[in-house]
Amino acid sequence: MELTVRVLCRPELAAGFELAGLVVDEANEATAAEAMRRLAADPATGIVLIEERLRRTLPTDLTQRLDRQATPILVPFPSPSWGGPSVAEEYVLEILRQAVGYRVRPR
Repeated sequence: MELTVRVLCRPELAAGFELAGLVVDEANEATAAEAMRRLAADPATGIVLIEERLRRTLPTDLTQRLDRQATPILVPFPSPSWGGPSVAEEYVLEILRQAVGYRVRPR
């Protein structure tokens, strides 16, 4: 049997994963538990990449049950933060400042 990789994320992030060729199940904080139950019931699902924001909303009994099962394996990924510059962006800007000799601003 061939197992699949699925993604469980909010609709704002779905397009990026679909462009990468992954099968996406969209959910929000209110529907994440039901979507995860559906994915866990599918014997072809081997790995579920789940947005951390949604994983935190899953009921404890569901996450404990999933932890005891061999499949699917839950792999949380960080929810994006569009509020300000990330640590990675600040690091790149500092490298550019050192190379160019003055501080640059991203657009």
